[in-house]
Amino acid sequence: MDLNGASALVVGGAGGFGEATVRRLAGAGVAVLIADLAEDKGKALEADLGSDRVRYLATDVTSEESVAAAVAAARELGTLRVGVVVHGGPAAARRIVNRKGEFYPLETFRRTTDVFLGGSYNVLSQTAAAMTRNEPLDSGQRGVVIMTASIAGFEGQVGQTDYAAAKGGVISLTLTAARDLAPTGVRVMTIAPGTFFTPAFQMSEEDAQAKWGPGVPNPKRMGRADEYAKLAMQIVDNDYLNGEVIRIDGALRFNV
Repeated sequence: MDLNGASALVVGGAGGFGEATVRRLAGAGVAVLIADLAEDKGKALEADLGSDRVRYLATDVTSEESVAAAVAAARELGTLRVGVVVHGGPAAARRIVNRKGEFYPLETFRRTTDVFLGGSYNVLSQTAAAMTRNEPLDSGQRGVVIMTASIAGFEGQVGQTDYAAAKGGVISLTLTAARDLAPTGVRVMTIAPGTFFTPAFQMSEEDAQAKWGPGVPNPKRMGRADEYAKLAMQIVDNDYLNGEVIRIDGALRFNV
């Protein structure tokens, strides 16, 4: 995709995957809107990149109004060609029924699915709608939206019911959305990461690698955020990638 004069919306742009993607896009000359609720990190990244073509805006993925404001801000920076949905959120940490016989509350389940699945759809739908107003490139393309799932969406572990269901929903959404948006020239792809080291791990990288790295077949380590970002850039560049979920996990498969 020709990125001349283009802008990108990176939702979750202040997090591990998001920051790496913002840096890659900005390095390619793309104007970037960092959409995230982590204000300190978002503003620090904006200042670090030191460009009037990189902006931060507080954004709540569960709010149509908040996402609409982020899309509008991204369009002010350039022709919105790229959307990356990589925000974090709550995750389950217990079984459906625990040892005391207590069930996992529906309200908590809904909160996780609202953020990860509903939030992804919210960003996808509004970003795609904005992209349909772009002039098509010579290739006929108007833009690409990249969502983020997880290998837990394929083989969720014990205690991941709401998270696995939400990420599985993102996986299922991918092809249908790509087919829906095909006439508009907007592509839809999803990245499903395995175990990656990001600031979300409340431990040092050395400790995290020692704990999680040996379980990855090859290479025998956790993934790095920039490896996600490189894949995102490859998706942007290759117009023939559409409607697919790409696992990036070193051949890891979660077992019970």
